[in-house]
Amino acid sequence: MNRQAQAAVLFLVGGAVLRAGFTDLYLRYVKAGLRPLLLVAGIVLIVAAIATVWYELRRHRASQENPPAREDHDRSSHAHREPLISWLLVLPLFALILVAPPALGSYSAMRTGTALQKPWGFPALPAGDSLQLSVVDYAGRAVYDHGRSLDGRRIKITGFVTLDGNGAPYLTRMVLNCCAADAQPVKIGLSGQIPPVMQPDTWLEVTGTYTSKQTKDPVNDGVIPFINISQARPVPAPHNEYEE
Repeated sequence: MNRQAQAAVLFLVGGAVLRAGFTDLYLRYVKAGLRPLLLVAGIVLIVAAIATVWYELRRHRASQENPPAREDHDRSSHAHREPLISWLLVLPLFALILVAPPALGSYSAMRTGTALQKPWGFPALPAGDSLQLSVVDYAGRAVYDHGRSLDGRRIKITGFVTLDGNGAPYLTRMVLNCCAADAQPVKIGLSGQIPPVMQPDTWLEVTGTYTSKQTKDPVNDGVIPFINISQARPVPAPHNEYEE
């Protein structure tokens, strides 16, 4: 592509990045904390596109004031012809602008082993009858703190349903280190009053208590803790479907 086309592509990419950064779309690609860097990157790309156009306009004016010899002009006019098929590279940009990809769900989660890792510590939990925890926080405390901070507490957790090859249900969230490309699941097994019908990718808020029951993930032998549920209700997908 010539410089004008390169500037157009830079501008489109920058605009797409800014659109994602100023809306919730960016949460489908990167973790929430990277939003400022995403906005800066979009601005830099747009500034680079504008600078490229400005440079080309200056060069065009200079060439008009000092036209090249005919032989040089003929050589340069033949040197910058590109195949039109190169414009197909722009199509993914329109997909980024117009189509919001779904967050990773049960299909990816059940083909990837649980990614639970030992946390640095276990901060004190707030008082109260019903304790709202993330999937990662509950699983970490259940496995590595042996449920000491959870025992005797009524706990609420939100996640999406995954089913293993035998139909056993798990409450799952995909966890990001940086972006959706490195997303890995953390799973909690369900016991107790499990709903009779469980559909993969259904979002549930479960209420229950800690149990010492654990199992091994068949994909990577990672530890999967359980929660003994007393109530489960379907809920809409959260604003950010990933955990960090």
